[in-house]
Amino acid sequence: MMIQIEKTLISNDLIEKKFVCNLNACKGICCVEGDSGAPLEEKERTFIDNEFEIIKPFLRKEGVKAIEENGKYYIDSEHDYVTTLVNGKECAYAVFEENGTASCGIEKAFISGKSSLRKPISCWLYPIRIKKIQNLCAVNYDVWDICKKAVINGEKLGVPVYKFLKEPLIKKFGEEWFKQLDYYAENSDNIS
Repeated sequence: MMIQIEKTLISNDLIEKKFVCNLNACKGICCVEGDSGAPLEEKERTFIDNEFEIIKPFLRKEGVKAIEENGKYYIDSEHDYVTTLVNGKECAYAVFEENGTASCGIEKAFISGKSSLRKPISCWLYPIRIKKIQNLCAVNYDVWDICKKAVINGEKLGVPVYKFLKEPLIKKFGEEWFKQLDYYAENSDNIS
């Protein structure tokens, strides 16, 4: 079932399924696994083009090399602009902590006060994926086996996907949109 709020069609899975990232368990593997890089919106590509030199010091040398050789992003097989990969694996913007956990070099630049983009919204929203359908956006929960521990953690804590991702959902769609989704979730038994 889908819920429509403004120009979005939202999967009920965002309300019904539970999810809380467990970085200690997964080590940020979503920055490494996958068929292509992280989807980028037009304004994010512009940011990366304009501020690459600012975020470059926060990246690994392998990431910088991949970007210099292949570009800051590319168009994947689904015709989306996505982040460049290192040797067809991890995101070129991924950095690794001493314990092997992947994190985002763009976000590290943001946290240090050097840049204005926190990280690509597609990364911040994961496991939510957004697809354009004519003049609407489909907002779906993407089930991926690498996130099993996050599902277990979410079930244990009783946190729905949409509540775990409140901040990036507000960043993407706005406070009023989120309030409408929350109202629907809290009252869906009473709404016909």
